[in-house]
Amino acid sequence: MYKLLLCWRYLLTRYIALSSVISVMLGVATMIVVNAVMLGFTTEMKDRIQGILADVSFQSYDLNNGFPDYEYHRAEIFKIAGDLIEELTPVVFTPGMLSYRPYGTGAQVTLPVDIVGIDELTQGKVSKFATYLQHPENRKQLSFDLREEGYDAQGSGHNGAVREQMKYAGWSYRRYRAAQEKFQQRQNNPPQDSQEAAEGPRNPFGGLPQREDMIFDPAKEQHAGVIVGIGAALRQRTSTTDADTGKKIVEDDLMLLPGDDVTLAFPTSGDNIRFQSDKFTVVELYESKMAEYDRKLIFVPIEKLQYLRGMYDADSGTYTVTRILIKAKPGVDINELRDRLRGVFPVQMFSITTWKDDQVDMLNAVYLELMMLNVLLFLIFAVAGFGILAIFYMIVVEKQKDIGILKSLGASSSGVMQIFLYYSLLLGIVGSTLGLLVGLLFVKYIKEIALVLSFILQQEVFSPEIYSFYEIPTFVDVPTVIGIIAGAIFIAASAGVLPAMRAARVHPVETLRS
Repeated sequence: MYKLLLCWRYLLTRYIALSSVISVMLGVATMIVVNAVMLGFTTEMKDRIQGILADVSFQSYDLNNGFPDYEYHRAEIFKIAGDLIEELTPVVFTPGMLSYRPYGTGAQVTLPVDIVGIDELTQGKVSKFATYLQHPENRKQLSFDLREEGYDAQGSGHNGAVREQMKYAGWSYRRYRAAQEKFQQRQNNPPQDSQEAAEGPRNPFGGLPQREDMIFDPAKEQHAGVIVGIGAALRQRTSTTDADTGKKIVEDDLMLLPGDDVTLAFPTSGDNIRFQSDKFTVVELYESKMAEYDRKLIFVPIEKLQYLRGMYDADSGTYTVTRILIKAKPGVDINELRDRLRGVFPVQMFSITTWKDDQVDMLNAVYLELMMLNVLLFLIFAVAGFGILAIFYMIVVEKQKDIGILKSLGASSSGVMQIFLYYSLLLGIVGSTLGLLVGLLFVKYIKEIALVLSFILQQEVFSPEIYSFYEIPTFVDVPTVIGIIAGAIFIAASAGVLPAMRAARVHPVETLRS
């Protein structure tokens, strides 16, 4: 009992030991905050990648022609692993070019894209793609028909980007633009008088009546629908600070809105490859907040893309597809699903991968960065441990007379040693507890702290334009926190071993005599 009383007394009276407590506290708090932010980024990134991709991808090595008879392969996949599968959907994937003219400008915008043909009825069942759409009805059920109005004027989340132009998107905007372009066309090509018309060249077919069903009226009709990412439609993204609330407001200036027409160009399938192009109408925008996807992926109806590319197999009498996306049932090991399919389908013809396999390089880079960061931060604990070691040596030297008195009163060498071991353990526990509280509070109020730091430094600490996150993502992993605290306590306790052994070797007679 006297050992614990002495430890508590030393903790309250020896203010030099306070530096050890502070060092342990800062080390624990720093590691908790850094791991929470890094895991938040990693978790958010993994959710967004998996939201666009499916759990498992079943695809042909012939990415141009694909493979025929989707219904047959669907039935075979369910026969092999139906107990692990929730749903699957066909996909056609091809590179292409997107071009359009933003309203109010004469400039042509041309972008390299990856065109994805999807089934609107089943795509939302294998991924979170529908949740990234900007119209509430499309989030319930994806449709390639242009909506009248009602598109979101602000991105997802209460701090999402503000997009004022989206208030006017839809059929109302399309009719307005069609009227403006018709008026501009009349202005640029005024009708000629009868004399000029007589003198000019005559069109021999001008007097023939035109069929009404051959005249495309953009104010009443749309082309096949296309869903474009925010990254491909964005002119610029800016951020301002609200003078009243001090909150950061992100604003998007869009060049492309639902209701605009675009041109897509892409290679056809088959041996004699040529380029095909066609008009499409933008019916929706999506925002996965992964810049790589938001700029590159363009979604169109799979039947339209198959028809335009000539993806028809004469032998089976069916259209071909390039991929089948598979969603596993909740709790299923997707590696088991992948391996079961690989065991049946020939690996020479099909590539069967999980979303982690497709993003292995990015995920490995993130995990390596997190591991190296933890190793570097762990050195903080090593510094704290050496600090505790040095301070305890000073205390042992200073308290040699007290140690001699304790031994002369009957305290054993092991008892004296335990006093300093308990003392170092107590420093580790107190420092870790304070570090846990400070770290969790920092994580809880990290957004407010970021605003304060931005104000002090006069520079934005966390820029949504760079990270594509409107708030700093955090995720507190309980096993990681427990590991940090256990490591801190272990290092603090280990730092007290050598000073405790020296204290145990103190000879009471020689100490009292000196």
